[in-house]
Amino acid sequence: MNKSELIDKVASDLGETKAKAKKAVESVFKNISDSLSHGNPVRLVGFGTFGTRKREARVARNPRTGQKISIKARKVPFFKAGKELKEKVK
Repeated sequence: MNKSELIDKVASDLGETKAKAKKAVESVFKNISDSLSHGNPVRLVGFGTFGTRKREARVARNPRTGQKISIKARKVPFFKAGKELKEKVK
């Protein structure tokens, strides 16, 4: 399912227009992104947790040239599925 299919499904489930469903879906994504960018995790009980992890700086190799390059430390987003979601996917 892609974003437009999700919007169609939300509109159908709520009996609303696609425009209203699009605003709702985009609002959820924006608020999750904003929370993560401020370093705050988003916990959705029964679904899962969105959070960030710190990746340490490291030395990697350019696959084309074989030259070593250094990669800076940074934060990366992650998602950990909740118990109910894991059970439903089984």
